Amino acid sequence: MSWDEWDELVRPTDETTEFDRIVEAGLSRRGFLGGLVAFGSGAAAMGVGANLLGSTSVQALESDRFAFQPISIATDSTVHVPDGYTWDILVKWGDKLFSDATDFDHGTGGDPATSDRVFGENTDGMELFVIGDKQVIAVNHEYANPKINLPHTEEGKPQSVEDVQKLQNLQGVAVMEVIEREDGWQVVVDSPLNRRITHNTPMKLSGPAAGHDLLKTAADQTGTKSLGTFNNCGAGKTPWGTYLTCEENFNGYFGSSDESFQVPEDFKRYGIGLESRYDYQKFDERFDISKNVNEPRRAGYIVEIDPGDPASIPVKRTALGRFKHENAACALARDGRVIVYMGDDERGEFLYKFVSDDVYTPGASTASLLDKGTLHVAKFNDDGTGEWLALTEETTGMPLPEICIYSRMAASKVGATTMDRPEWVAVNPVAIEAYCALTNNKNRGIKPNAGGDATPVNGPNPREENHYGQIVRWYPENDDHVDPKFKWDLFVMAGNPDVKEGLYAGSENINSGNMFNSPDGMMFDTTGLLWIQTDGNDKNEEDFAGMGNNQMLVGDPVSGCIERFMTVPFGAEVTGITWSADKRTLFVGIQHPKAPFPDGDGKLARSSIVAVKRADDAKIG
Repeated sequence: MSWDEWDELVRPTDETTEFDRIVEAGLSRRGFLGGLVAFGSGAAAMGVGANLLGSTSVQALESDRFAFQPISIATDSTVHVPDGYTWDILVKWGDKLFSDATDFDHGTGGDPATSDRVFGENTDGMELFVIGDKQVIAVNHEYANPKINLPHTEEGKPQSVEDVQKLQNLQGVAVMEVIEREDGWQVVVDSPLNRRITHNTPMKLSGPAAGHDLLKTAADQTGTKSLGTFNNCGAGKTPWGTYLTCEENFNGYFGSSDESFQVPEDFKRYGIGLESRYDYQKFDERFDISKNVNEPRRAGYIVEIDPGDPASIPVKRTALGRFKHENAACALARDGRVIVYMGDDERGEFLYKFVSDDVYTPGASTASLLDKGTLHVAKFNDDGTGEWLALTEETTGMPLPEICIYSRMAASKVGATTMDRPEWVAVNPVAIEAYCALTNNKNRGIKPNAGGDATPVNGPNPREENHYGQIVRWYPENDDHVDPKFKWDLFVMAGNPDVKEGLYAGSENINSGNMFNSPDGMMFDTTGLLWIQTDGNDKNEEDFAGMGNNQMLVGDPVSGCIERFMTVPFGAEVTGITWSADKRTLFVGIQHPKAPFPDGDGKLARSSIVAVKRADDAKIG
């Protein structure tokens, strides 16, 4: 069961058939909403696109820049890449980061006693850092698969404190040195840079909400210290070389031992209730909301980690808001201020932008750059324009600390645009533009979001009951990410032209050879190509017939061309991507695969990172 499915199971919303607005009928695939499906920068004839070419620095690039032959779909249990490329496994769940860890045992799912000394479960967002002459990957471990991780239990339900501690240790973040040797890439076991960060690692709370009464607990009466980081989904890298890990579905870790406990009103907006997903509250009172009501308010943030200092304390940056953070895409304004784009991955929630007060100066202190600034939320207009609405005491009527803790409520107050599950944001390194994957939303036009905001069809979310997803692109005014105004279009609408017509067939850059659903992870390479990863329906039937397993594609922002580069095992999501320092190796995460990947029949399925190379050892991005 996916996290959004679990959310709906424990927190159903009332149906509604009342729309604020209805999109005019009969819209063509090419011309819907006045030409806002401008899938390539060359689509200048398509309304808004005519005004956008001047804002990019890539006008002269060739349209066909793919150094591979696209591959077909797959429905099997392995990884496929184009001819001329190879792949190998770098690391799997349970592999040692330290030599004192116990060898992985398929019968037990690993030794609980050393579960914080191994590579964790369900790899997700990742970044590679060059530290001196070393290469270090920081990677998220989003969630656990209890039925696999605790094979001795019934239905994967923890039976003891030891079971809970094992699950807590398998999640969080791994920081590990990697090296390429003659026989391929390897983790450097016992590297002094190796580190595991878990649900019990000490954290610091910083920014406007730090010290607020809503963040204080019996164990931390200052409201400035917490334990653990949760459901770490996407990631980001700051200009000064730190790692940003993003807490997404944190709500599922908290429950109540008291069935009569009255859940606070703000919990409902975040999906926190009496029932948890992992039963932590039965064995660890920190996760029992009837005994520690403020504990969930200390989760749902972006956490900054220094990958070069294993002794450093990770910092939860409350100024970046509290919601189900997907990833954190950084950019610099013309004047040096730091921009962080962030999506809130839930149906009908919002897209955010943080703008720092101070400027980034290489070599100067960055300790407070992500503590002082203004959080904004996006409003998209149907005419292809938009603006970032500042979340301030004046605009929301809320004190600043509460804006940081109750960011969803603040965004609703200013009238932000409800989105189709904003996933990863990617900033183009060779053009002043950014993209957000809107993965899907079966409730679009059917149900309001968790705060009661109506979710009618709107410009960047043009389809009711959207099962396919789309990628929205915006172009900041004055070629500056700090500007509150922007123009936007849709780079692609996923769909199935073989079984659907109209908008559900997808945009014109979708065809039988490249179709997909549910774009999720995204990252630009240094040449300005957009790598798109999917986490969707892989049953390959009915509305999804011909799409096969989840996949990774490459898109050219100039031409709008999209081609399939990789397919992953059935049941798996492809998520997380980064490159070696020389750009000759591409690291990709394979999350929640089904057996027999990767160890064969009769073995537990293990999430993994794979290393992809060209046979001629040329650069990949």
